Amino acid sequence: MYCDKCGADNSDTAKYCRKCGQPIEEIEESTRVRQRRAEVPPLDRDISAGYAPPAAPVIPVAKKPVMATSRGESDDRNSEAEIATASPTLLFVKIGYVLAAIGAVVLVALTSAYFYQFFSITLSVIIGLLLFLIPAYYHFRQKLVRYRLTETKLEIDTGLIARTTRNIPIRRIQDVTVAAGVTQRLLGFGNVEIDNASEEGGKVVLRNIDEPRRFADMLLKQMSLLDR
Repeated sequence: MYCDKCGADNSDTAKYCRKCGQPIEEIEESTRVRQRRAEVPPLDRDISAGYAPPAAPVIPVAKKPVMATSRGESDDRNSEAEIATASPTLLFVKIGYVLAAIGAVVLVALTSAYFYQFFSITLSVIIGLLLFLIPAYYHFRQKLVRYRLTETKLEIDTGLIARTTRNIPIRRIQDVTVAAGVTQRLLGFGNVEIDNASEEGGKVVLRNIDEPRRFADMLLKQMSLLDR
């Protein structure tokens, strides 16, 4: 029997602690009290008796951030899934770059062959570089137009800094036509003509886009989904 006051080890037949003199009965009683306090009450014990089962741990749930515009409103433009995008073909722009490069090389070569002055060669190089401005101008113009098909509307974006977006609801589209001339069909681009019954009305033409039939099929498929 260990004394809970001084920690001395006593024999089982002792009546007092051999070190501090505390009665063994008091040591046994305090030991029984500690054992009763250490006991865990059964789960079916009445809560009114002073015991309540341990509460389940609370796991914090991270909240999904809400994207908002500069005005504090949700951005509805990005809420719809993008189905397809298109823009005027860059085929002729690429051809223009190739022709500009060929023209610049030929110009510099002829100038070097017939004129040996440094000024003439430098001038021919400058003129050759300026030839690239022609296809670059049309490249810039083509990038100003973009067509975007979403779940419920067709968006036509035009402009660079001052950008204008025209929205055509798919439910108001009455007819979709693909038109392509001989050259357009050979080179794989064409026009998509859209008849709509929106407030502005009239016909909208998506000019010179790559794979026009594929874009028109996606638009028709989305029209059929909304009509169900």
